[in-house]
Amino acid sequence: MARGQVKSGGMNESMQLAEKVAAQLARHLTDVVLCPGSRNAPLSLALLARDDIRVHTRLDERGGAFTALGMARVQRRHVGVVMTSGTAVANTLPAVVEAHYSHTPLAIISADRPERLVGTGASQTIEQQGIFGVYADTTQVTGADDIAAMAQRFREDLQVHINVAFDAPLVDATLPDHTSGDGVREPAPAFVDHGEVAVDLSKNTLVITGDEAWEVEGLQDVPTIAEPSAPGPYHPVHPAAAHIFRKAQVSANDYVVNTKVEQVIVVGHPTLHRGVLALMNDPDIELVVLSRTKDFTNQRGDEARLGTTVKVTGEPSREWMKICEGATDMAGQAVRETLEDEELGFTGLHVAAAVGDTLSVNDTLVLGASNPVRDASMVGLPFDGVDTYSPRGAAGIDGTIAQAIGISLATQSLDPTNWRAPRVMALMGDVTFLHDANSLLIPEDQARPENLTIVVANDNGGGIFETLEQGADALRESFEPAFGTPHGVDVGKLAEAYEADYREVTTPQELLDTLAELKEYSTGITVVEAKTTRATRRALNEKLTAKVGQ
Repeated sequence: MARGQVKSGGMNESMQLAEKVAAQLARHLTDVVLCPGSRNAPLSLALLARDDIRVHTRLDERGGAFTALGMARVQRRHVGVVMTSGTAVANTLPAVVEAHYSHTPLAIISADRPERLVGTGASQTIEQQGIFGVYADTTQVTGADDIAAMAQRFREDLQVHINVAFDAPLVDATLPDHTSGDGVREPAPAFVDHGEVAVDLSKNTLVITGDEAWEVEGLQDVPTIAEPSAPGPYHPVHPAAAHIFRKAQVSANDYVVNTKVEQVIVVGHPTLHRGVLALMNDPDIELVVLSRTKDFTNQRGDEARLGTTVKVTGEPSREWMKICEGATDMAGQAVRETLEDEELGFTGLHVAAAVGDTLSVNDTLVLGASNPVRDASMVGLPFDGVDTYSPRGAAGIDGTIAQAIGISLATQSLDPTNWRAPRVMALMGDVTFLHDANSLLIPEDQARPENLTIVVANDNGGGIFETLEQGADALRESFEPAFGTPHGVDVGKLAEAYEADYREVTTPQELLDTLAELKEYSTGITVVEAKTTRATRRALNEKLTAKVGQ
């Protein structure tokens, strides 16, 4: 049979292959983000004809991939992204990298030219096989015989790249018939079990939890330094107090207290605070690291004991519990006292405090990388009953708006019978917002977030660099062009262009009042711009450091 010839039944080869691929996708995922293109036309039509897959359309592949990533964070199963050939595939790489390091299921389904055209200079043709390198293996699909390998990839890998070669003619004269599967979906790859580790909790012990952490049976009553995207602990320890636990003794109210921690148990992927990381890397402290993936957050090699579950003996002493509680109270009070210093003005830390103070049980919080997730940690997050997500895999600012939208869509679809969608709050800086503003563009007649508030702490540039080494006085001459990068963008006009509601606030009280109002009445997407300053950010950190005695 000649290439592209129509087989019996009236459907050309590309459409037949597309229907088989779509049917297999329906066994692994519930949602697909579709990006318009020509080479992926067969698969686009086949997916739209299925009644058992929700299809979301986005105009650019980068934003589409991050939208899928956000949905997958909530669903904990693969969400697909479908695109045409060429650089369209390459645009999904940042999302694949984040998915890889955060162990989030994500499926890139790319259309490709037939292999005979690769390397010939044919239009929109690149080397798509292996394009993601170590981050996702490619499964090449050229015919029905490859569907089994595609299915196996979904069963085994969290990050999946399915590359489907379609030949001309791409589409038929009529649309494919609507179809439904049997409703059976295969589970996503299971967690990894690295076995059990024995721990003696009569030793002075701290648990440190980060992204991907879970509630480990037996550790509930251990004092815990938790990053915002970890579960809310029963006995939280403030991260600003971390340095205290590396000291042998601390004087308090004419008493000498033994504060040295003997054992640290790491759960998940903590990355935020230098003081906390110093605890994990202190050779004088025993280290246990728990993971449910193939990777461990462990920079001490064979010194650490690795596992997934713990066998507990002993229990924390009353004295140790009081020490941890006292250190936490001191650090938390220092943060609130610092926020009351009017000389510091309205900063990103004030914004995070207002967001935290207006959260409620069953809310969802999305935190941008850089300052917002750290600020949220300093004001007391995580909170029990608030699902919190942050891109801590590779800790980049890429695609944060798209991920917030994906998280909103997945959250509201969990119970579509609710009279009002659950509230999703996203906190990010201005550079993060501008980096991904195009993701606010959602094509007409597509599912949209029904209750998403995006709070932008706008200090007109890279506020996080004010607190780092490059923000020192001796380097200020080159600071603004290299790190500060002031932009002067009118966030309100951007929000208006994308038909999002917009509010502007300039004080902490205005922000509190606005968030309280939106909590009751907001619908759709609302952008709240908090006009802050970064001029005092370094001084704020120095005052806070002085208060907690570092």
